[in-house]
Amino acid sequence: MPGLRRKGSKLLTDDLPVAGEDPSAFIRAHTALHEPPLVPELQLHLATEGDALWRMGEDELAATDLPAPFWAFAWAGGQALARYIIDTPDIIAEKRVLDFGSGSGLVGLASMHAGAMSALAADIDVFACAAATLNARANNVRLSTTSDDLVGQDGPWDIILVGDMCYEQPLADSVEAWLLDQASKGIKVLIGDPGRTYLPKGRLQKVISYAVKTSRELEDTDVRNTSVWQFS
Repeated sequence: MPGLRRKGSKLLTDDLPVAGEDPSAFIRAHTALHEPPLVPELQLHLATEGDALWRMGEDELAATDLPAPFWAFAWAGGQALARYIIDTPDIIAEKRVLDFGSGSGLVGLASMHAGAMSALAADIDVFACAAATLNARANNVRLSTTSDDLVGQDGPWDIILVGDMCYEQPLADSVEAWLLDQASKGIKVLIGDPGRTYLPKGRLQKVISYAVKTSRELEDTDVRNTSVWQFS
């Protein structure tokens, strides 16, 4: 995503994670609990603006040998999807939810907050899974996690929720094909997205839009117009 692909930072890497470090310990040490602007009902372990994790660029990421910390930010697409779920709980009431590409776990947490039967936060980054677990504890909800790559798989879920996953073409293409297959099998698929380049709008129906407060450093704007979409 745009804000995590900067170059030229003068940030030292001494305080950043290295391969093999305990994810939960690192997250507790380098984040603070914040309420996402559009979802104040929940708290997440997030990077604080201006700190080392927030300012990490490509050079620092390469030095740590770890994936970009997407889990440390409440992205606009996830916030919009979480807001919609909380405001319209009938959509997920007593449903088994898959929060795909879960990052912080915000969408899965919102689902459990709104009355889902269960929620599985799936992200191939083990730091994201650890963040989702910590965030579930902070909000006193039950949330399962997996770092398995679920693309191409069927599973015991009734609805798939995807927040902000269309920022790279190869990823968006593979995920789109799988989500279309899932929708064809009767699985409800909802996507939260602020207009990323590779969003497959031709296959989607807009459900609702929100103005999501964000950081100019991350998104080049203070507010992103962000929509929830459903595969038609």
